Amino acid sequence: MNWYVVYTKPKWEKKVAEKLNEVGIECYCPLITQIKQWSDRKKKVEVPLFNSYVFVQLPEKDRNAVFQIAGVVRYLFWLGKAAIVRNEEIETIKKSLSDTSFSDISVLPYKKGDKIKLEGGVFRSQDAVVQEITNTHYILVLESLGCVLKMKYKKE
Repeated sequence: MNWYVVYTKPKWEKKVAEKLNEVGIECYCPLITQIKQWSDRKKKVEVPLFNSYVFVQLPEKDRNAVFQIAGVVRYLFWLGKAAIVRNEEIETIKKSLSDTSFSDISVLPYKKGDKIKLEGGVFRSQDAVVQEITNTHYILVLESLGCVLKMKYKKE
């Protein structure tokens, strides 16, 4: 069975994953823990690693079953076909998220257009291209995952 990427309504990822599990569809919504700041407190919250995306594993013929779940918008497509994620990629995400041997990512000064390999964090071993550099962030394109990553860097 293939893993597919389901696009959800904004902020519905965890609800959709819970409902998919309830109806017996295997799914994976990778979560990371972040500290959120409110005016009166700080709190650790689990947020999805990929906004509006949930991975589902089901046979091709049963793909329409996900549309019974509130919050599901559509499948993610790549080159005109439903995007398929390999098992190895799902396992890499799971392994990276369970690995607690790394701390915050720090980035050396790069130039726009540099090709780099990320050495730590959730996206360890991924190739990226530096798209933009601001005073506090790098914008990286992770072509293999089809996403853009904004990373805050520490000034040494």
